[in-house]
Amino acid sequence: MIRDVELPNGTTAADVRIVDGWITEVGRALAAHGETEVEGRGGALVPGLHDHHLHLHATAAARESVDCSHGLDALLNSHAARIRAVGGNESVDRHTLDELVPDRPVRVQHRSGALWVLNTCALSELEPLPHLPGVERDSAGIPTGRLWRLDELLHGTWPPHGDLRALGDELAAFGLTGVTDATPGLTEIPPHLPQRVTLLGERKLLLHDHNLPTYDELLDRVRTLRRRNLPVAVHCVTRTSLLLTLAVLNETGVRQGDRIEHGAVVPEPELLRGLTVVTQPAFPVVNRRRYIDEVEPDDLPYLYPYARLLAAGVQVLPSSDAPYGPIDPWAVMRAAATRDLCPDERVPVKTVFAGYLRDGTLRSRRVRAGTAADLVLLETPLQAALDAPDPTLVRHVWIDRQSVR
Repeated sequence: MIRDVELPNGTTAADVRIVDGWITEVGRALAAHGETEVEGRGGALVPGLHDHHLHLHATAAARESVDCSHGLDALLNSHAARIRAVGGNESVDRHTLDELVPDRPVRVQHRSGALWVLNTCALSELEPLPHLPGVERDSAGIPTGRLWRLDELLHGTWPPHGDLRALGDELAAFGLTGVTDATPGLTEIPPHLPQRVTLLGERKLLLHDHNLPTYDELLDRVRTLRRRNLPVAVHCVTRTSLLLTLAVLNETGVRQGDRIEHGAVVPEPELLRGLTVVTQPAFPVVNRRRYIDEVEPDDLPYLYPYARLLAAGVQVLPSSDAPYGPIDPWAVMRAAATRDLCPDERVPVKTVFAGYLRDGTLRSRRVRAGTAADLVLLETPLQAALDAPDPTLVRHVWIDRQSVR
């Protein structure tokens, strides 16, 4: 029994009874039936938050990787027999890494997640290296060590990294009771997590921006999923990839559940009506300087839209894209409301918070009898939390049958 809480509909001094992971009763001054009782002290009791796009294994692994976002010299501080690093930039190749660490396998992931760079030791473990579009080679045909969008080539070649139990605890501390793992092809729910996990799996169509499919190739991939009655989730981070996707969906028709992942450059939001855009509101804040320096001037005004999409009648949901963006949903809410890169795209914290209350099937959730008890108890009433969003406001978290915080 959770006593004296404020509900999202404005009801105050409410009691909520949970039995076997389900809310069975909501009211005032409910009679005790011998349950464990938690005093809400007037704090808001809300549905648990759901991150609509992240990568669980990559996030867990990143926690144990060398951070090179401030320079490759960080590799020199690692004494591991095999070095996994994150935060690389476009200038790195195998020769760069060989100069720093010539005697041990090193792989560095680009800050976008799209590129891995391997030193010669690590590259030799993949011999014979297949002739795939993502394997970059120099003018003599020799691999540079740069592998674009070839995670599947590396999968299983090194011991697994990442403590999913620790990641689950971290997610719970933020009030996240559910996540959607957007890793392409992932078909098994990762173990050791208390959160409810939704997989995009085979629905996720990852368009390689350095090697985009033809119109007919993408059309065939979408039609294959349509024959199985599946919606699509298409990775679009450039204007070209978005226009290609919209052209294909115009031919196949849009169906419920179709998603655009990222929607990083959207010049004409009205073209996306009927789709859901899963965006990352923190990116224009944490990557502000890089975007100003590197994004094409013609694209910069249309970067990671939120307000314009909503105004055009497009459903927009927030996410982190962790580990490539901050996993803290409260930081994402603040970023969406305060961004100064394309400030016209700011949206109220309340709007982003409502997006986090949708589940993995994109349905809105409420605190009412007959619903799953995936709940977050805040230290304050809801309006106070929205006025100053911060993870320290999360006091208790319940998922299914257990209290996880």
